[in-house]
Amino acid sequence: MHSPKGILAGLLILVFLLFCAFWYLNTHYFNFIHQSQLYEQLIDEYRKVKRYAAKNEKAVRMEERTRIAREMHDSVGHKLTALSMQLEILLINEKNDVLQSMKEIVNESLEETRKAVRALNTDDVEGISSVIQLIRKLESDSHLRVHFTTKQGALSLTLSNRNSIILYRVLQESLTNAMKYGQSREVFVTLGTNALGHLYFDIRNSYDHIKPFHEGFGLKNMRQRVEEAGGTLSIYQIDHTFIIEGSLP
Repeated sequence: MHSPKGILAGLLILVFLLFCAFWYLNTHYFNFIHQSQLYEQLIDEYRKVKRYAAKNEKAVRMEERTRIAREMHDSVGHKLTALSMQLEILLINEKNDVLQSMKEIVNESLEETRKAVRALNTDDVEGISSVIQLIRKLESDSHLRVHFTTKQGALSLTLSNRNSIILYRVLQESLTNAMKYGQSREVFVTLGTNALGHLYFDIRNSYDHIKPFHEGFGLKNMRQRVEEAGGTLSIYQIDHTFIIEGSLP
């Protein structure tokens, strides 16, 4: 039989062990609660920062877009308007088919510039989707049939406003060339991504001229725009097909 003192000592040890266990669990439980609260606070702050960054990035893009639209309106738009007025004065004094044709081209260019400015000022469309919408409008105006092929990942690419405008100008100049020199009214446009994850574009139309093509002002300007943006551009002819291909970061 155990003595009363031994039983009492055993009970005291058991109480002490229970107290230690309770203290340990209680301390770690509150530490766990505290850590969980800190984690939730960190997650909440991260979400706030992420929302702020996205909002700030959108604001920067809109600011850049507004600046470009303003420059297009103030520079190109005003010059085209002035040129149209001068041609109108010349036509009053002299009826001339060449002057009339020039005036029509200027007015078409002015309207196209206004459309581009409106598109850049629109908050709903941006990047490649915006470019495609602009080209669809240009397609209907020029009576060309554009066959668009978008490879996987092309539409999800984030394209800066500057490069969106460059892509639009490349496609615009390509359609203009096809309208002037193409054998048919069809143009084939492919947009995709290359090995670097950059936007890749390929534009083709029929070309049945015996003499080899030469890069005029439009094509040279196109090449300069693309290369200044860190992209690449190749212009060549294979048999009866005229090809413009390149990439933009």
